Amino acid sequence: MEERNEKNVREVIYELLEEICGDDVVRHEPDINLLEEDLIDSLDYTELLIGIEERIGLLMAPSELTREEMDTPNKIIAQVMKRL
Repeated sequence: MEERNEKNVREVIYELLEEICGDDVVRHEPDINLLEEDLIDSLDYTELLIGIEERIGLLMAPSELTREEMDTPNKIIAQVMKRL
């Protein structure tokens, strides 16, 4: 990704989450708890981190993050932006 502004990061995260969760609710309800709503599991979470690395160029190790830091689309976007 050439430009890593928040708008671009947000769009990439929404696309990844829509693919992984199979639901566009993540785009319309960015504070939805992905874990509580059974939209994402630990295997999906790994897929998300790989997607972030591939599409944004940011390596995020699962051991660096708690589930609570990454349980909503908005929190995921915030974590990515914080590390760029």
